[in-house]
Amino acid sequence: MGDRIGRWTDQHVTLSYPKVKEVVADELDEGRPQNEEQPIFSTRAHVFQIDPSTKKNWVPTSKHAVTVSYFFDSTRNVYRIISLDGSKAIINSTITPNMTFTKTSHKFGQWADSRANTVYGLGFPSESHLTKFADKFTEFKEAARLAKEKSQEKIELTSTPSQESTSGDQQSPLTPGNINGTDEEPVTPGTPQRPEVRAEPSQNALPFSQSSSSIGKHWEAELEALKGNNAKLTAALLESTANVKQWKQQLAAYQEEAERLHKRVTELECVSSQTTAIKSQKTELNQTIEELEAALRAKEEELQRLKAEVESANEFQTRKDSLTLKLQDTESRNQTLEAQLRELEQRLESSQQERDAFHKSLRSLLELLDSKILELTELRDTLAQLLQSS
Repeated sequence: MGDRIGRWTDQHVTLSYPKVKEVVADELDEGRPQNEEQPIFSTRAHVFQIDPSTKKNWVPTSKHAVTVSYFFDSTRNVYRIISLDGSKAIINSTITPNMTFTKTSHKFGQWADSRANTVYGLGFPSESHLTKFADKFTEFKEAARLAKEKSQEKIELTSTPSQESTSGDQQSPLTPGNINGTDEEPVTPGTPQRPEVRAEPSQNALPFSQSSSSIGKHWEAELEALKGNNAKLTAALLESTANVKQWKQQLAAYQEEAERLHKRVTELECVSSQTTAIKSQKTELNQTIEELEAALRAKEEELQRLKAEVESANEFQTRKDSLTLKLQDTESRNQTLEAQLRELEQRLESSQQERDAFHKSLRSLLELLDSKILELTELRDTLAQLLQSS
């Protein structure tokens, strides 16, 4: 998979994108989005960036999987991809209509950001996470395209009335100085006739002066409106000029890149005799990629099996721990019973000794009793003999 990623980047990331410097008012504050932006979709992935020196190898920007989120900026009506590693912003990419998210494997995807002059890569835990992220990327890219078209339509609509008002002003009797926003007094249609009115005083002089003043106020209001429109048009013209300069710079960079690519194509056409060998190598490499992907799937299955075995081993370890506790409890009870048995044996032994001593004393008493009985018998015989002799 790494070779495949390297080949893709070798083919698609050799373009030297021009660095575009722009000032964004709602940029991240210490690595965190402003309150105007709201997350609309989040997932977890390992973040990579293309090596700026080689444009081929991937450089990890996070030690572990981090949260990658889509944000919507309502003030600018744009979508951005933002990821934070602690307080550091490792991804801050604005989605434009010309961006493309490419799946290079069943768990890895990437896109190029010309503004950041880099290529971002994301490694997902499963193919479903990658598919969801790619679908959201396509959806928000289309939304960004529609928003851009709407903004262009608004610019065209605002520029059209301004052009109409400008053409109307050319037909009005205002002087060029008034059109350019100077502070000169407006000239009304009645101005050339004022000497004749003053020369011939009549009852209509006062109404005419009042109408002249009202007309002058009207044209002053028109002049203020024209000044405002002129300021807006000037700002729009300056912004358009800056954009045109930026586009010209980008166009020049793209033309240089196109010329370099044309030269590269010419060089490749010169070595077209090696096309067959290159195709065979490509076929072999594709076969190798398929074999490696099959081996990778087999390794993943083996990993799943090992995980299941580890889980079963953990269960066995838990059962072993419980049995060990029970065994320890049993041994402690056994020790208690052995102590009680030894105590009983000692008591039995002492009882046995007492019993032996009792038997011994009883035998001695019996022997004494036998001797006394024998003496009594002899005494009886003696007494009997005495009675018989008497």
